[in-house]
Amino acid sequence: MREKKEALIITFSTTAEAMKTEKYCERNRFSGRLIPVPREITAGCGLAWKAAPQEMDQLLQNMSAAGIHWEEARILKI
Repeated sequence: MREKKEALIITFSTTAEAMKTEKYCERNRFSGRLIPVPREITAGCGLAWKAAPQEMDQLLQNMSAAGIHWEEARILKI
């Protein structure tokens, strides 16, 4: 069985915001990727951004400044 590791999970209420996040992160060289929302949480659109936990503060500040809206951001072991 694969060992679970901590990851930053950011959920969105719309698919448009999730896609906006993906493009923003690619342009600004933030690591991460879109994933289906983990079972432990629920989100409106079913997509989440998964990134390294240590990027949480900087990523959320930059997303806010860029006008990207998210539902929830938390660290999970997945």
